[in-house]
Amino acid sequence: MPRIAPTTRKALLTLHLVTSLGWLGTDLVLLTLGIAAQRGADPAVVYPVARLVGTVLFAPLSVLVWLVGVASALLTPWGLLRYRWVLIKLVITTVMVGLVLFLLTPNLRHADALGAALPARDRADLVIAPAVSTTLMIIATVLSTYKPWGRRPTRGTAQDRPSRGAGSAHATTRR
Repeated sequence: MPRIAPTTRKALLTLHLVTSLGWLGTDLVLLTLGIAAQRGADPAVVYPVARLVGTVLFAPLSVLVWLVGVASALLTPWGLLRYRWVLIKLVITTVMVGLVLFLLTPNLRHADALGAALPARDRADLVIAPAVSTTLMIIATVLSTYKPWGRRPTRGTAQDRPSRGAGSAHATTRR
């Protein structure tokens, strides 16, 4: 695992936080627009704005969050597959990026094209999708904050794994 300078690590973390917050904020805007459409707002206004927000902000931010997250995992001691919480965040984010790019973005374009003729089921999807993704982003945030479950089990003998006893280097290292 490559080591990076603390200032570079902090810059990478800051970039990850800023892009993630942007992604969450954009998702909340899409949720708000979906609710507005459900409550009778003009589809000629709501759907073009939702398409624009989804294609210009949400989709690129989702890819950027994924890229910065993977880079952060690979360039810091957390690693990409070393800790369960990192692995779960990777899976959540990867699935969400796929859904954004291959399902939500086309649905937003479809809603913009149909406007008021958009079927009720499709209008509901424009509320359900951002509600689910907001929930998943909150789960990912909780995982990042609490870092549950510790390290994933490693293959090999006990001699290959560092000791956690009082005399080990790990026990005396400050965190």
